[in-house]
Amino acid sequence: MLNIRQEKPSEAAAREALLDAAYGPVRFTKPSQRLRAGRAPAPGLSFVATEDGRVIGSIRLWEVTAGSDRTALLLGPLAVHPDCRKRGIGGALMRHALRIAGKRGHAAVLLVGEPAYYGRFGFSAEKTGKLWLPGLGERSRLLGHEFVAGSLDGARGSIRAPKKPTRSRLIDAVAGLIRPPQQPKAA
Repeated sequence: MLNIRQEKPSEAAAREALLDAAYGPVRFTKPSQRLRAGRAPAPGLSFVATEDGRVIGSIRLWEVTAGSDRTALLLGPLAVHPDCRKRGIGGALMRHALRIAGKRGHAAVLLVGEPAYYGRFGFSAEKTGKLWLPGLGERSRLLGHEFVAGSLDGARGSIRAPKKPTRSRLIDAVAGLIRPPQQPKAA
């Protein structure tokens, strides 16, 4: 029986083996993979499909900055084990991931993929023409899906990993906010 659920940390090796079987070593050369490298997916947005205890599908979503003024998620990779394809598992993973991302309040999702496949999930290139992903040659494959209508209107610029303050900068900023005011010096 097929089960779609949150990925467990103990399933990382099974997921990587699945991605190797589904894509081979070429997966490491893709522009979207270079953007994901060394980062964790968005919290709570990494899912697997299992059958009889075996990981047979995977989908993950990653926080990105789309242009200079908006955030989005980047979906991928979506993978189904070659022995399990043509059973609707990829579609079930997509619907599950999008439903959860929408419930968590995300405004939009981007991905690189075939418009003919992803169009049925509401993805199109209609609002991604002024966005670019470094290294992506076929810009018609950059697709977007809005949970919040208009969230990709006017989006332009590079898609990249969000800049988050380092722990020490964050601690310094918080300390500056809560530091008691200085007492005037005695004359």
